[in-house]
Amino acid sequence: MTDTGRILIIDDEAILRQTLARILQQAGFEATTAESADQAFAFMENTSFDLVYMDLRMPGTHGLDALKYIHEQYPALPVVLFTAQPDLTSALEALRNGATDYLLKPLKPQIVIERARSILVNLKRDRRKREIVMQIEALQAELKSIESGGSGKPGGTQPLSPVKDRFIKCGALTLDLHTKRLAINERVIALPPTSFDYLLVLARHAPDIVQYQTLVAEAQGYQAAPREAQELAKWHIHQLRQAIEQDTHNPAMLINARGMGYRLVAD
Repeated sequence: MTDTGRILIIDDEAILRQTLARILQQAGFEATTAESADQAFAFMENTSFDLVYMDLRMPGTHGLDALKYIHEQYPALPVVLFTAQPDLTSALEALRNGATDYLLKPLKPQIVIERARSILVNLKRDRRKREIVMQIEALQAELKSIESGGSGKPGGTQPLSPVKDRFIKCGALTLDLHTKRLAINERVIALPPTSFDYLLVLARHAPDIVQYQTLVAEAQGYQAAPREAQELAKWHIHQLRQAIEQDTHNPAMLINARGMGYRLVAD
C-alpha cells in the first residue's frame, strides 16, 4: 500500500471517472480509471490496488457480477459501490456479496475522500495486525522446537534451504544469498528480508508459475490457507514491484497468473 493508497475507479461515464480521479489525486491518493469491469480486471492482474470505487450499473459486466468476481479473486480488497438509482434490495445484495460500502450519486467529494481515508487506515491496521500475529506464531513455533531439542525451525515445509553458491543469477537479476541484496545490471537494491525470500523463490522456479501457497511456504515456512496465501503473496509482490519494476502499473518481470500465483520473467 502506498502512503495514502492506490485506488481503482470503475465507471462507464468518462466525466465522472475523470472527476473522481482528480478529486482523489488532489487529496494525495494514486488513482487509476477503467471504463468497464473487464478493463478493470485486466488492470488488476498486473497492479495491486488498495481500494475500488465502482458504479453498480454499467454496460457489459454488471456491478454485482464484477463485485462477486473481485471478492473471489481478491477477498481482502475493499470495494465501494455507487449508483444513481437507490435500491435497498441491490444495496443489501451488494453488502452480502462483499461490498464494503454503498454510496448514492451525486457523489460528494468530501465524502468520497473521507470514506477512502477511513477504509485504507483500517486496512493498513488490519494488515499490520496479521503480520504481527504471523511473526508471533513463527517465533512460538521456533521456541517450541528449540525447547524440544529440535533445530529451531518450525515444522512442516521448511523455509529456503542453504545453497553452496552465494549468488543466484536470473537474467539481469543477481541475488546475493549472504547479504540478501539484489543487483539488476550492477545496480544494487536493498530489499526487506522477506520480500527478498519471495523473489528468491520466484527466481529458483523461473519462468514457471509459483502458486500462492507454495510461494508463502517456501519463502516464509508458513502453511497458509489459499486466500490468506494469496493476500500475503500479493503484499510482498507489491513491495518487490515498487523496488524493481520501471512501471508498477505494467510490470514486466513480476507477472500475475490470475487465480494461480506469480512468475518471474527476467530475461
